[in-house]
Amino acid sequence: MSRRLLVILALLALAFAVLTAVAVRQGVLSPRHETATVGGPFRMVDQTGAKVDQSLLKGKWSAVFFGFTNCPDACPTTLFSLGQAEKLLGPKADDFQTVFVSVDPTRDTPKQLAAFLTTDAFPRRVVGLTGTPDQVDAVARAYHVFYQKAGAGAAYSVDHSTFTYLMNPKGQFACVIPYNDPPAAIAAKVQAAMAKGANAESC
Repeated sequence: MSRRLLVILALLALAFAVLTAVAVRQGVLSPRHETATVGGPFRMVDQTGAKVDQSLLKGKWSAVFFGFTNCPDACPTTLFSLGQAEKLLGPKADDFQTVFVSVDPTRDTPKQLAAFLTTDAFPRRVVGLTGTPDQVDAVARAYHVFYQKAGAGAAYSVDHSTFTYLMNPKGQFACVIPYNDPPAAIAAKVQAAMAKGANAESC
């Protein structure tokens, strides 16, 4: 290899090193902890008719689930599992709440939510949320939840996402609880997150 070629290669290597250093300094090549933002500001009403916002999530571990009161399967199944998980948490259940967000604002009035959520098998510490169509759209977007009216007439249904989000006491995302997770698995995830502290970002 000629001396001239060696010099050119050396200069190229030096230039690459300088550019890399600049890129790292500017943060272009720096490692980042990036996760999709889940959650955000919202304004709705609860099952008592009281106006609430995202501060509802502060101070407690919150299992946030989207559904509707006429849901035939996924919603009652999930709420039943969360109710059983709540019992398995024992004394720690005082720091845990379920937040049921309706994706059917036309039918799910506060009164309808209240009647639905008093089912014995559902969580005792549960808050139901509803609002205007625009408010529901906004909170669904914030939580990356799909929902869509299916069918026509008074007996229409609503297709929707079926996972549950566990939010930490700061109101920030901790982890996803998959649909059909048994109560013991749900309780284990909640306890694992609790063990990591109020700023937990995983379960």
